[in-house]
Amino acid sequence: MLFASYGFILFIGLLFIVYYSIPKKYQWQQLLGASYLFYYFSGPENLLYISFTTLSTYAAAVKISDMHRVQSQYLASHGDGMSREEKKAYKASVKSGQRRWLLACLILNFGVLAITKYSNFAIANINWALGALGSGTRVSFLQLALPMGISFYTFKTMSYIIDVYRGKYPAERNPFKLALFTSFFPQLVQGPISRFDNLSRTLFEQHSFDSRNVSRGLQRLLWGFFKKVVLADRMLVAVNTIIRNPDTYQGAFVFIGMLFYAYQLYADFTGGIDITIGTAEVLGIKVEENFKRPYFSKSTAEYWRRWHITMGTWFKDYLFYPLSVSGPMLKFSKYSRQKLGDGLGKRLPVYVSTIIVWFTTGLWHGASWNFIVWGLLNGAVIIISMECQPLYDWFHGRFNVKDSFWFRLFQVVRTILLMSAIRMFDCYRDVPLTFRMLGTMFTRFDAGELSLEALLGLGLGLPDYAVLLLGLMALVSVSLAQRSGSVRDKLAGKPFVVRYAAYYVLIVSILVFGAYGIGYDASQFIYNQF
Repeated sequence: MLFASYGFILFIGLLFIVYYSIPKKYQWQQLLGASYLFYYFSGPENLLYISFTTLSTYAAAVKISDMHRVQSQYLASHGDGMSREEKKAYKASVKSGQRRWLLACLILNFGVLAITKYSNFAIANINWALGALGSGTRVSFLQLALPMGISFYTFKTMSYIIDVYRGKYPAERNPFKLALFTSFFPQLVQGPISRFDNLSRTLFEQHSFDSRNVSRGLQRLLWGFFKKVVLADRMLVAVNTIIRNPDTYQGAFVFIGMLFYAYQLYADFTGGIDITIGTAEVLGIKVEENFKRPYFSKSTAEYWRRWHITMGTWFKDYLFYPLSVSGPMLKFSKYSRQKLGDGLGKRLPVYVSTIIVWFTTGLWHGASWNFIVWGLLNGAVIIISMECQPLYDWFHGRFNVKDSFWFRLFQVVRTILLMSAIRMFDCYRDVPLTFRMLGTMFTRFDAGELSLEALLGLGLGLPDYAVLLLGLMALVSVSLAQRSGSVRDKLAGKPFVVRYAAYYVLIVSILVFGAYGIGYDASQFIYNQF
């Protein structure tokens, strides 16, 4: 079921009516049923995957949590009679058992993710290697359907089991509540990747109808639909025209395509997140923000603290930090300091961990070399920036421009261009082709090619460009307004006429300027592939 579809609008409309009509104690059960129904529409067989993830995670978490509880009870009753060494040995034994359950759960669920998402990618590379070696043998591809949102719900549940293992909170004893956390339908398409302790605070609560929450949620929904169907799907026409005709559109057109894709991706992804957060808010449920004005970032590292925030924090908390303090990495850190000194030797393990994280991040985005290269380039840029920090500090001290408006503007523009250029590997989906097309921006750039006739040849008319320009101005204006607080809070303080005028403008824009009909594709959200 597409978010930007009449079916979804009908679905959440009926859900809303029933949700606030039934006894409050049954609300979360209704959400569970609605979530599984939503997921059923993606393919009935996909229910087996999400059910397996839920049940395996539930069993492992309960077992780990029980071992925590038994340990506490045992030490409380027998601790006084145990020596320090005996306590240490007992705790180590319990921890070993918990670790086995944790590893079993991680291997099973990441294994399912790997098989469904990466098997054919691995087979393709094996076949390429066999061909390069002159062998006529080929491995057959697997006929496996990729369940919708499997990366998102796998990461959600694996963060949950790790947190239970760490003793952050006890396991959820109700398997149906864990099933709702795993399958909560607004998040299935493209996140955010919620943590159990954050989402559960409102997910299982009883919610009365609150006109303020409903109003704010509808505002967020409309804003998301506006970004998706008015801006992203309209811009997609021009983006597809450029990337599908690389022999025709080079040089200046690659630069335009790069900016168009950045615009389209942002409107698409943030539009989907707005719909997710708005849908949840209408139901009284709080979902984490996933974006914080990323295109106002002054560096790549800052950009990734603002873009897809929950993904970044997931990799930081569950991969980067554990990897940095792991035994092998600590040994490598000691070795590198001995050989390279406390400067580079201390930084090198951090850089290795960074590269591993970004390799994994790229692979998470898609089973293709273009995503891996995209991830590695992001990691490389961040590392280079860290190494250049002394130079930046000298420059700022020498010329005293750090706080100047024009220098901050330069930093923002630089970040936008750099991140948009790296995103081209996501756009063209072919590594050699992407490098070639990026090269044409420097070898064949001719601004004279960007005539009105040429731009109209991308599949958009003058009214489309006018809509996109006004939409971009709206996005920038909202982002600037958010710097001093919530736009919705500011809107709530305006007179009745102003508030409902905003509703009217958004609804009319969606209905009149939405990219429906001939010449447009009702495309799925970009991150639905994950």
